[in-house]
Amino acid sequence: MTYLQLWRADPAAWRAAGAAWNQLAVGVGQRAAELGTVASRVADGWRGSAGSAARGHVRALRDPLDAARLAFIETDQVLSDFASALARARAMLAAAVAAAAPAHVEIDRAGRTAPDVTVTGIDRAAALHAAGRVGAAIGAALDAAAAADRATAEHLGRLGAAAAEGWPTSPPRSGLPVGAPPVVVRRWWAGLSEAERRWLIVHQPAYVGRLDGVPVAARDQANRSLLAAQRAALVRERAAAVRTAMPRNAAVSASIRLVGLMSGIDAVDARLSTPSGERAYLLSLVPDGDGRVVLAVGDPDRADNVLTYVPGMTADLGAVRDDLGRTEALAARAAALDPTQRTSTVLWLDYDAPSFLNEAMFASRAHEAGPALHRFAEGLRATHDGPPAQQVVLGHSYGALTVGTTAREQGLAADDLIFVGAPGVGTDHAATLGLPPAHVWSSTAANDPIAYLAPSWKSSLADMRDHPFQIHAHEHLWFGRNPTHPDFGGQVFTGAAGGHSGYWRSGNDALDDMARIALGPEHFGEVR
Repeated sequence: MTYLQLWRADPAAWRAAGAAWNQLAVGVGQRAAELGTVASRVADGWRGSAGSAARGHVRALRDPLDAARLAFIETDQVLSDFASALARARAMLAAAVAAAAPAHVEIDRAGRTAPDVTVTGIDRAAALHAAGRVGAAIGAALDAAAAADRATAEHLGRLGAAAAEGWPTSPPRSGLPVGAPPVVVRRWWAGLSEAERRWLIVHQPAYVGRLDGVPVAARDQANRSLLAAQRAALVRERAAAVRTAMPRNAAVSASIRLVGLMSGIDAVDARLSTPSGERAYLLSLVPDGDGRVVLAVGDPDRADNVLTYVPGMTADLGAVRDDLGRTEALAARAAALDPTQRTSTVLWLDYDAPSFLNEAMFASRAHEAGPALHRFAEGLRATHDGPPAQQVVLGHSYGALTVGTTAREQGLAADDLIFVGAPGVGTDHAATLGLPPAHVWSSTAANDPIAYLAPSWKSSLADMRDHPFQIHAHEHLWFGRNPTHPDFGGQVFTGAAGGHSGYWRSGNDALDDMARIALGPEHFGEVR
């Protein structure tokens, strides 16, 4: 790719092209679902050899549609990834060009650099060195764009070859050992052929979609294929609840819960279909109970930095919009602070977060979440392409207790931990969390009521009357020492007084600091 080509490249156009393929996948998926309905009706009303033959014929019609739908989603993934790579290369190029003028370096239309001969009295040796430095930076940007271009062309070529063969699928020859850790899952998946992987995604999407150690792109394909059926099942369940003879209060309660779950699926679906910005990847969605979801902004497997956000009390699928917004805010701020790096942020709501204070008073939900959060973080490490990403886990409110408890009891594959608005993190010392204390961060807003969640409610209320909204109101909180207290031993950053949920608001220094921590040690010096 040439200097002018990179300047003229339009990442948004490539993202729009990917979104168009995704819409095509949605349409094909609808047709496949209709054939599935036909097959069910045939099975219900037609017995004997003729009925079996008819069912087989319908299945034979549906299988190519299912495989093609997955290929269309994969095309969206490839084009979206290329758009992100182009945006990153353009940011590298812009940084190189911005450094040229102060260094008295000229750049011609081909991207070649030389000392600015119109400037008098400059050190020629220094000017030549600066021109070489700027030229190398331009070359690195062009190399990154060219590498992305080649990888995209190769991937699309493989998809084209599969299309020519009719999207073949075949059952895997070897099964996965039950309970295998993510690193073993990753090796098993890598050993499968493309046709075997496609068969698993088509025929066992619920299994593949939640399997830590399977690459994010494959999980996204599997989980997207389930969304429409999951929502339709909730609609049927609500209709059944209304028709049953259960007490009215119970029927209303069930209906409200189901409507909330449908609303959550709609919010997730809307984000998955957004044609602008970083592509979203659906790593899990379970519409049971209060609902659970794991969704990434940007592909964690290809990112330089991955931040996993664990929300706290009242987080559930029905209220997912706020948590999706926080995940987006972190991704956008990291990209603004350093557009040359690719940062993926992940909403991890794969546990039963407390809904009420009487549930949040106990650590049982945090303990129960530990194995799943540990396994998820290990899976991100196992499936990542290239050198390991800078991996950060952030817990807010009760989510901070979940992260702290998991880090202490299970271990977390993370380079840094962040706690915001924590009621305690299950330990009195940062050193017990499995990381150097210099990589354990926390923040509590000056007017966050969580700072007064001491074991003695009477004492807490008295302190709030006498000293309203003073940080470190209590050294010990409900679940251990306040992580912002000096004796905890971690690092503390501050932000605006935005209460318990204001850490993600635009302009809040806390949002900047969380993004800088996600970007890695080279940005730590800017954390306040």
